[in-house]
Amino acid sequence: MSASTAPRAREVLVDLAARGRYHFTSFELRSALGVSEAAARQALSRLAAKGEIASPARGFYVIVPPEYRRLGCLPADQFIPALMEHRSTRYYVGLLSAAQYHGAAHHRPQEFQVVVERNRPAIVCGSVRVAFFARRNLTTVPVESVNNPRGTVEFSTVEATAVDLVGYMDRAGGVDRVAGVLSELGEDMDPESLVEASQSASILWAQRLGYLLEHVGAADRTVLLKEHVRRHARNYTKLLPGADAVDAPRSKDWRLLVNASIEADA
Repeated sequence: MSASTAPRAREVLVDLAARGRYHFTSFELRSALGVSEAAARQALSRLAAKGEIASPARGFYVIVPPEYRRLGCLPADQFIPALMEHRSTRYYVGLLSAAQYHGAAHHRPQEFQVVVERNRPAIVCGSVRVAFFARRNLTTVPVESVNNPRGTVEFSTVEATAVDLVGYMDRAGGVDRVAGVLSELGEDMDPESLVEASQSASILWAQRLGYLLEHVGAADRTVLLKEHVRRHARNYTKLLPGADAVDAPRSKDWRLLVNASIEADA
C-alpha cells in the first residue's frame, strides 16, 4: 500500500460525513481510491485500528464519530436502516427496543431488537449488539417511523409492539417483564388498532395479550380484542407455552390456562 492511501481513504470518509452519509461498502472505498482490493483492505484495517470506522457486517462499514469511539461503533439505530437497505431486507425495530420509542424507558434491553422475515445471526459491533427475530407476515405488521441523526428508522406501532412482546415473551425477559412493559404502554393503545395488529399474528398471541393487559389494568383497551378472540380462538392455550398447566386456573374470556403467577416488573 502506498503511503498516501490511508490519508486518501480518510479524505473519502470526511467527504461522506460532510454529505451526511456515515456508511459505505469496501467496494465503494476501493472504487473511490482506485486501488487494488488488498490496498483497500489495508487502508480499512488502519482506519479500524484507530477506531475511525467499524464493520457491523462483512463488507459494510460505518464511520464512527469521536462521540461514539468508546462505543466502538455507531448506535444500532443509526446504521440498521442503511444495512437493511444494503441487504435488501425488510425489517422493523421491535420488542423492547420498539417499546423504548413508545416511552417504556425503564426496560432498556441489552441488545437492539430487530424483526426480519428470516432468522439472521446476531451482530456485534464494538459494544453494540443487534438481535434478529424472524416474523411471519412481517409486511402486514403496522409500523411507524422516526428520524435520527443518520436517517429514518421504522419500528412497530405501540399495539404491534405489545403483540410481539407476548409472542416472543421468552426473548423479552419473561412474563413479569412483559407485563411491566404492557403496564406502561397500555394507556396509549387504541382498541381498534390492537385488533388490527393482532390479525398479523397467531390468535394464541392475542389470547395471552388480552389476559395480560387486563391483569395490568388496561381492560378498557381490550373490549374489541376480546370479541376477536371469541370469534377466532377455538381452543384453550397456555399463558406460558413451555410450562406445565396441570390444575391451572382458566380464563374463560381469553380461553387461557393461567399457568403462571404474574408480578409485573416496575
